[in-house]
Amino acid sequence: MAEERNLDLVEVAPKAVPPVCRIVEYSKFRYEVKKKDKENKSKQHVVVLKEIRFGPNTDEHDFNFKLRHAEKFLEEGNKIKAYVTFHGRSIVHKGRGEKLLLDFATALDALAKVEMAPKMEGKRMFMLLAPKKNA
Repeated sequence: MAEERNLDLVEVAPKAVPPVCRIVEYSKFRYEVKKKDKENKSKQHVVVLKEIRFGPNTDEHDFNFKLRHAEKFLEEGNKIKAYVTFHGRSIVHKGRGEKLLLDFATALDALAKVEMAPKMEGKRMFMLLAPKKNA
């Protein structure tokens, strides 16, 4: 039938029982598949992980400055990994680092949810925040 119409026989679903075929012009079929793939790819949203670094003695102004950056990242739909890096003897003050991260999460409560609570890993204490879905 395909030869009579000067068209191609294209297998659409090879795993179906019986396999599904269509009589179409092959180049047109390839163009439509490519167009559909491109459209699906444009609708995808890649989640980016942004990092914000603090020290255990971060001052209020620096904290607020980084808070504004975090708000911008969350509005763009990115996740945030906030961490406190301890250098030398400052590791003694783990409580300060944890308080800093918890204050950060509290300040971003309207925009973000805590995906992972503050956790110590080596000389870093980190926490993950994800944007809240506005539904």
